[in-house]
Amino acid sequence: MASLTIRKLDDALKQRLRLRAAQNGRSMEDEARTILRSAAAGADVRAEAAGKPRARRNAAAQPAPTPSGGPLADAKRVLLIIGGGIAAYKSLDLVRRLKERGATVRCVLTRAAQEFITPLAAGALAGSRAFTDLFDATTELDVGHIRLARETDLVVVAPATADLLAKMAGGHADDLASAVLLATDRPVLIAPAMNPHMWQHAATRRNLAHLVADGIAVVGPNAGEMAEAGEAGTGRMAEPLEIAAVVEQFLGTAGGERTLAGKRVIVTSGPTHEPIDPVRYIANRSSGKQGHAIAAAAAAAGAEVTLVSGPVNLPDPIGVKTIKVETAQDMLAAVSKALPADVGVFAAAVADWRVDKPTARKIKKQDGGTPKLGLIENPDILASVARKATGRPRLVIGFAAETDRIIEHAREKLARKGCDWIVANDVSPASGVMGGDRNTVQLVTEHGVESWPPQSKDEVARALVARIAAALAGASR
Repeated sequence: MASLTIRKLDDALKQRLRLRAAQNGRSMEDEARTILRSAAAGADVRAEAAGKPRARRNAAAQPAPTPSGGPLADAKRVLLIIGGGIAAYKSLDLVRRLKERGATVRCVLTRAAQEFITPLAAGALAGSRAFTDLFDATTELDVGHIRLARETDLVVVAPATADLLAKMAGGHADDLASAVLLATDRPVLIAPAMNPHMWQHAATRRNLAHLVADGIAVVGPNAGEMAEAGEAGTGRMAEPLEIAAVVEQFLGTAGGERTLAGKRVIVTSGPTHEPIDPVRYIANRSSGKQGHAIAAAAAAAGAEVTLVSGPVNLPDPIGVKTIKVETAQDMLAAVSKALPADVGVFAAAVADWRVDKPTARKIKKQDGGTPKLGLIENPDILASVARKATGRPRLVIGFAAETDRIIEHAREKLARKGCDWIVANDVSPASGVMGGDRNTVQLVTEHGVESWPPQSKDEVARALVARIAAALAGASR
């Protein structure tokens, strides 16, 4: 039964039901279901004892079977809060994707969300009533918004509109969605969706930074065309399959196979910033998306992952120990401290040089010439780890970001650095790899070169982790 409304009970009976539900850790609604199921089962037993056939059940009236066999089938409960944006229609597909994976899904719709989709549609797909009103006379009889906040393993907000982000950051609780978010002690994952100008607005950036600092996890948004004609940029809600994959990862069952369980993995990611003076630095265009995706994929495969990240505008991957650094020297120190490990993946685009004498004050522009900067070479983190006499990871993987002669340069780097594999890619401006969401890589080893097809950076990460797991399994046999 999707929902159960309890009416016309005297106060004494209501109190008994409320106390019994509290003792058993259930809502009044669930306690009433338990009593009815027990009574029905008892009636069947008594009928059989009397030699009478069991009452035939109407198949259409039976509850829908709970999906089984999916990666979230181990009693995983997801509360999906649907915000008021055009992307709300994607949330219906997200419900289906989560159900396919075995999750139990409950939906909360904001008032604005109901302008785009109906509670009936969400409830029909979820297989249970959708909730909309903070002051619902039936559910709030036993403080329903608190039950919704606690009777779940994960709260997902999709789409998370600019308004919802602001309410969350400010601790508002003036409707059911915001009250649940303030009352929950469960993990929260948000999938932002809004116009690109709203996404880039200083207020939204402040709110997002506040939420990330509070431990809220974020997936997306993606770049592309908006629903409004002529609008494009970053602000599209992540696709339902992307969100479902993050939910699997968040709940610790991604893919069902933990091929790196028991393994320790170090990943470096992003650029480094080498100071010139207090306001200027030497850096590169690395976004950190590929390195962060590799760290997330390794964690999803069961590894204990340490991510050493340069300055990036990305949320920390879920289930990963993240160490944030600025310079190449900081990164080398953090990597050395994180050893020993089974695998080292060095995806960071480390600056090759640094200024030998950064100034304590801003260098002022002067007529008659430009300042001369003395440069010295930065430590080679990949070679330092790959050539360690003791404590070297079993598998050391470097990245080669090239603009020409990709394979030739990657092979030279493989020999020069002493690592086991090089993941090479074309980062020329026309490729769109730097800062983009897709990548085309070549895996270079002593045995040859594998050309992988163009795919998302998440797919590259999963494919690389699968290769790592196979290599470690082969080496242990």
